[in-house]
Amino acid sequence: MHEWALAEGVVNTALEIAQNKNLREVKTLLLKVGEIQQIDLEIFDFALKELSKDTILENAEIKYENFTAYLLCNFCGHKWAFYESFNQLNEEEKEAIHFVPETIHVYIKCPKCGSPDFEITEGRGVFIEDVL
Repeated sequence: MHEWALAEGVVNTALEIAQNKNLREVKTLLLKVGEIQQIDLEIFDFALKELSKDTILENAEIKYENFTAYLLCNFCGHKWAFYESFNQLNEEEKEAIHFVPETIHVYIKCPKCGSPDFEITEGRGVFIEDVL
């Protein structure tokens, strides 16, 4: 499950940020989660809490902000929301994108011209917005 790997990266980075801020305890961890990551927030949250035990993050409130993914066709210039295409995929295709987001170009095409040549302009990744 990539939620655990992502959670480990978030915890390690948040601890480094907290250390740089000279925090003795982290009260709030603000995270932004891109739609393309397709994170199971229940698993991710559990992993964050487990990996934070016995650290200054242990009692932190974790707040999530999800952000929509947008795709831009390099051929015709059409911009569309990821969920418009994602909802048309079968479960196997959704799972492939979940584990390897780079496979998105195999399963999703521009709804206007059918090209697989597009950019993800927004909505990818997990970001630490702040450590307080």
